[in-house]
Amino acid sequence: MESQLSLKKHLLHLEQKLLKPEIRTSRQELTKLLADEFFEFGSSGHIWYRKDGISEEGIGVVKMTLYDFDIHQLSSDSVLATYRTFNEETMQHTLRSSIWKFKDERWQMFFHQGTKTKDRQRF
Repeated sequence: MESQLSLKKHLLHLEQKLLKPEIRTSRQELTKLLADEFFEFGSSGHIWYRKDGISEEGIGVVKMTLYDFDIHQLSSDSVLATYRTFNEETMQHTLRSSIWKFKDERWQMFFHQGTKTKDRQRF
């Protein structure tokens, strides 16, 4: 397993990748990053499951800035990532959390949740 610092950098990189248009619009890239069992409680209030399929257009393009990233080890192969995003189009701040699992020699997102906030308050 990776050191705590390198794991944090690696998971931050994966979270940032999931915000990139070229990843969000690629079914192939999304299936690499999202576990088969992936599900999400979105900030919109919608629940989404990977098993329901990723459309040909992927999961939609967003313009977000990620900040205040941290990780919390849950087990030797599971990590909770917590961070905030700012949606530059809607001007919305959101608290976010993801559970990443190490499976098949790579980290994959198993769960994600977004909760809207009023401003950029710190944790």
